[in-house]
Order: sequence, then structure tokens, then C-alpha cells
Amino acid sequence: MQQNRSTLIAAAIIMAVFALLAFYLPDIMMAAAEFSPVAAGAVVVLFLLGFFVLFWLRGRHQNRKR
Repeated sequence: MQQNRSTLIAAAIIMAVFALLAFYLPDIMMAAAEFSPVAAGAVVVLFLLGFFVLFWLRGRHQNRKR
């Protein structure tokens, strides 16, 4: 029961942080686009990769704990 609760809390925090970043992503992209359009694309790629990599690493950590 305790592990399910901590997993749920961790996932909720991660999702909230990424939701906040997604909310400000257009502004971040526009700021990066002032330097280069490639930089704006890189921001989006890093955002998407970061989301999946974070959950992948968390899953590996959870499997190692078992």
C-alpha cells in the first residue's frame, strides 16, 4: 500500500512539472527562436525526450529495487 502511494505521488509530481513546462513551452520556444529556428526545435525535442527518459529511468530504478 505504501509503495503504491509513493509511486502515485511521484508520478503526480512529475506530471505536474511537465504540465507546467508544457504550458510555458510556446514562450520558451519563441525565446529560443530569436537565436535560431533550430534552437526552438531542439527545445521541443529535449522536452519530449526528457519526459520519456525520466519515466524510463524511474521504471529502471523501480525494477532494480524489487
